[in-house]
Amino acid sequence: MIKGVLIDYGGTIDTNGLHWGAVLWDAYVKHNTGVDKALFSKAYSFGERSLAINPIIKPQHSFYDTLVLKVEQQFLFLKENGIELAPELVTAIATDCNAFAQETISKAKPVLAQLAATYPLILVSNFYGNINKVLEVFGIDSYFQQIVESAVVKIRKPDPQIYQLGVDALGILPEECVVIGDSFVKDMVPAKQVGCKAIWINVAGWEESAVAESSTWKADAEITDFGQVLEEIKKMNQ
Repeated sequence: MIKGVLIDYGGTIDTNGLHWGAVLWDAYVKHNTGVDKALFSKAYSFGERSLAINPIIKPQHSFYDTLVLKVEQQFLFLKENGIELAPELVTAIATDCNAFAQETISKAKPVLAQLAATYPLILVSNFYGNINKVLEVFGIDSYFQQIVESAVVKIRKPDPQIYQLGVDALGILPEECVVIGDSFVKDMVPAKQVGCKAIWINVAGWEESAVAESSTWKADAEITDFGQVLEEIKKMNQ
């Protein structure tokens, strides 16, 4: 029986399974940046590494603030590689992506409310030290009993220990927990390594579809919409 739920944040709750690289890429295309996808992918990876390594994001930063800082790092990489974009595109891209997250989270709220009414919820996220502010601004902080954030605990997915911390916070057996996430590599594999059940929101992979096909680890369920998690957990408990 499932007695507790561990949920990823980025790409799961805020995009309904879409990788943030794909969401940002769509905004780049919409605003006619002229950047090709291969170079954008490198800029995206550079930005993620920069934000993970350097204390650029502060605890008081909202998700919009985070997006601005992300895009600024991407633009810095592009400039160093011969493409200088207009500064006003930073806020334009960040505004579009923040609105997308806001709309997606508003749809996820009823599902989170139903989950929280039945199970203790723990958020397990690779984030920058400001996840509490992000959840507060989006109005979903009250659903989670505890937050396990990589920048705070100094463990990053796919290290399974970050999910073990989530299991420990619930105080139940791993097999009584289910992990919900969008990344096969960063959510499903460490969840199974710890001994949890795993529900994969498999919508639009960014780099890992081939890995999932060849992996010896398998998700217990695959869905295409966050709203389907309630039914999948119900099936697990039958």
